[in-house]
Amino acid sequence: MLPLYLASFLLLGLFNCLSISHSLHEHQKLEQPNLLHNQLCHEKCGQLQLPFPFHLNKSCSSVSDAFHLSCLNSTALFLNIGSESYRVLEFFSDGLLVDFPGSSSCRQYNDLNSFDFLGNDHFGVSVENVIGLYDCEDSSLCKTECETNDLPGCDGNVNGSLACCYPLCDHSVWHFGEKFSVFSKFGCRGFSSWVVQRGSNLGKRGVKLEWAVPRNSSKGVCASDAYITNATVVEAGVRCICEDGFLGDGFATGEGCIKSCIKDRKEAYGNDCLKKKRGGNKLVILAGVLAPVFIIASLIALLCLLKYPAKPGTFDPAQKPHFQSTISFRKASRTRLFTYHELEEATKGFEEGQKLLSGNNGTIFAGVLGDGSHIAVHKVECENEKDLIQVLSQIEVLSAVLHRNIARLLGCCIDLAYTPLLVYEYPANSTLEEHLHQRGGQNVALDWYKRLSIVAETASVLAFLQYEISPPIFHCDLKSAYIFIDENFSSKVAGFGLLITSLGDGSQSHNHEDSRFHKNDVYAFGVMLLEIIAGSNCLDLPTVALQKIRSGKLEEIVDPHLYYHEQPSYRREQIEIVADLAMRCLLFGGDGKLGMYDVARELVHIRRDSSDGGSKRGPALEETFSNSSLLQMISMSPDSTYVP
Repeated sequence: MLPLYLASFLLLGLFNCLSISHSLHEHQKLEQPNLLHNQLCHEKCGQLQLPFPFHLNKSCSSVSDAFHLSCLNSTALFLNIGSESYRVLEFFSDGLLVDFPGSSSCRQYNDLNSFDFLGNDHFGVSVENVIGLYDCEDSSLCKTECETNDLPGCDGNVNGSLACCYPLCDHSVWHFGEKFSVFSKFGCRGFSSWVVQRGSNLGKRGVKLEWAVPRNSSKGVCASDAYITNATVVEAGVRCICEDGFLGDGFATGEGCIKSCIKDRKEAYGNDCLKKKRGGNKLVILAGVLAPVFIIASLIALLCLLKYPAKPGTFDPAQKPHFQSTISFRKASRTRLFTYHELEEATKGFEEGQKLLSGNNGTIFAGVLGDGSHIAVHKVECENEKDLIQVLSQIEVLSAVLHRNIARLLGCCIDLAYTPLLVYEYPANSTLEEHLHQRGGQNVALDWYKRLSIVAETASVLAFLQYEISPPIFHCDLKSAYIFIDENFSSKVAGFGLLITSLGDGSQSHNHEDSRFHKNDVYAFGVMLLEIIAGSNCLDLPTVALQKIRSGKLEEIVDPHLYYHEQPSYRREQIEIVADLAMRCLLFGGDGKLGMYDVARELVHIRRDSSDGGSKRGPALEETFSNSSLLQMISMSPDSTYVP
C-alpha cells in the first residue's frame, strides 16, 4: 500500500506546484502599482503644491480645463472663473480656500457685492464657510452656535467673538446659488468669511470653494479601486474616492489608488502589502523540485508518529499563544495609524480624570493631540488573538461607513498585543450625557428642539446602519455618553461594539444574533429618550419613569430646565408623545415588535411639528423621509456613503 500512498502524494505535490506557480503569477500581476505618476507634473507655485486635478501647464494630466490655474511671479496662485480671479490660499481634498477678489491688502470686512460667484459645473461656495456680518440693522439672522468658533482677524490673531455670524450650513437665509448680497436685506453693510472644517472650531480666513466633476462627463474618470461620491454644493457634481484599504486621489488620470495596509504594526503601501516573492521563476522551479521531497519526508514523519505516539501531558492547553506580529488588516484611506506613546501622552497616561465612559463596549478617554486636535480614544480589551482579529475586522467595517452623524474615525493603534485603541474625533460640545446632566462645565441646558433633533438624528443613523448596511451594524451598548455633540448641536454616534460575544455554544445563526442586538439597541434607545425628558433629574430610569408615565404624572419627571409648565401646549404634547415612544421602546423593543426604523420615522414626524427650529440646519429630515425610503432619508447628505 505504501507505493500507492506515495504516488497519490506525489500527484498532490505536482498539483500544489502548479497552484504555487499560478499564485505567484497572480501576485506578480497584483504588484503592479495603480499610480500614474508619469502623467502628473507635480507643479508648485510659491509654497503651494498643486494637487490633482489642478494644473498650470495644460499638457499636464487633468480632467477639465476648469481646473487650470495661473501662477504670478512664481509666488501667487490664482483661480480664474469668468472675468474674475481668486487668489488660492490653501487646498483641501474637496475644495480650495480663496481670498476675496480684488483685495490687495487684508480688510476687516468687504462689500457684500464684492464676492458675487454663484457657482458653476465645477465649483460652488462650500457650506463649511462661516460669514461674519457687520453693521446689521436686523440681528435675527445672527446665529449663536457659530460664536464659539475662533475666527482670526487680518493680523492672524483672534480678537474675540463677532457681533454677528452666520454659518452657511444653516440655510435659513442663504441658499445654494445665492450671492452674499442676500444679507443686505437685513441691513448688513459688510462681511468677512472663514472656513471652519468639521470637528474643529478654528477658522481660516477666506472663502472655501468646493470642486467637482460634472456627473455627465464622469464616465471612466475614476480609478479601478475608487468609487464616485456626490458633491455637496456643486449641482450634479461628483468626485472620486479610493475604496477602503487604498490611498490616492481616486482618479484614473491622477494618482489613482494604491493599496494601503497595516503590517507588522506599521503602515505599508503598494507592494509591501503583499508577500515578497523573490526570485520569481526561480522560486517556482525550486518549489517544483522540493515539493515531492517534502511530501516524502512528511510521509516518513507520519509513519514515525504512528509508530511512536506522543506522550500524554506534553501539551499545555492553558498556555496562551504568542501574539503574531504578522496580523494585518486593510486600513481605510481616511484613517491614520497612531503610536501608543502618542495616545498615552494625549490622554495624560489614560488617567481617571480623562475617562468619558466605561461600558460593555470598552472604555473611552478624552485627549488632545500635539497639534491641538481633540480626540476620544476607545480602548478595547481582548483576551486572545481571535478577539483581536474580530476587533480589527469591525474597525475595517466602520471605516467603510461615512455618515455625518457617526463620529469621524481618525485612526487606530495596535501597538499593544491585545488592547487595540480606536481614535475618534471629539467635537467641541462634548457628549449628550454631559449636557443633560450639566457635567463637564456644561452650564447651558439643551432646549427641547435641540434634544429632539439630536435623538431624531441618532435614531436615523442607527436605522441606516441596521437596515441599509449588509451585514447590519449594531451599537450593542447605546448610551447618551456615546453620543458626541458637535458645534452645530448635531449628534455623532461613537463607541460601537467592536468585540461581540457569542450567544452560547456558537451554534446559533447570524439572524438570531442580529435579532438580539437589534432588540438591545431599541431598548437602550428607549432609555435615552427618557433621559432627554428627565435630564438632570436623578431618577432610577426606567423604573420610576415608567411608573410616572403610566399614572399620568409625566410632569413630575420632566427636566426642570425644560420649564414644562411654561411651554406652549403643542410643546408639552410633543414631550408626552416622545415619552409614549420611549415606553413602547422599553416594552416592545425587546421582543422585536418595534424596530429602529419605526422609531426613526416617528421622531422625524415629531420633529416636523416643532415650529421653532425647522429651518435651523439644512433640509429637514422629514423632507426625505416622506416616501418611507430610509436610504434616501439618510443619504440626503453626500458624505453618507458605504463601501462594502
